[in-house]
Amino acid sequence: MKVQGWLFLLCGIFFAAADVVYWFWSREPAGTAALAISTGFAFMIGYYLMYTAKRIGDQPEDDKLGEISDGAGELGFFPPHSWWPLFVCLAVALTFFGFVIGWWLFMIGVFAVIMSMIGFVFQYYRGNFSH
Repeated sequence: MKVQGWLFLLCGIFFAAADVVYWFWSREPAGTAALAISTGFAFMIGYYLMYTAKRIGDQPEDDKLGEISDGAGELGFFPPHSWWPLFVCLAVALTFFGFVIGWWLFMIGVFAVIMSMIGFVFQYYRGNFSH
């Protein structure tokens, strides 16, 4: 993970330099703010990857003499198909639509967001894919 961390930190340095050059070149605040946010996100992800690499130790991809077969094995849990992200998005859309139309529809949307998030979080506790 150290390689990925350094890659994101170098991207953050590049975005910071590009942000400074962009500000002096154009004096346009929206693009400068977007590049500043990109700088912050790159540094945040780079820091997280470096911190995680320090905690879990060297990975097979960090070994300069490593082989592809060194990374073989189980990679983790990958969930099967799920309809819950669609329901969460529809509920959030209903909530924002209710924010425009009226408070009554907004409250229905908030309730729908809460219920769909509960379904999304606990989807593996019942049914075919329960643990």
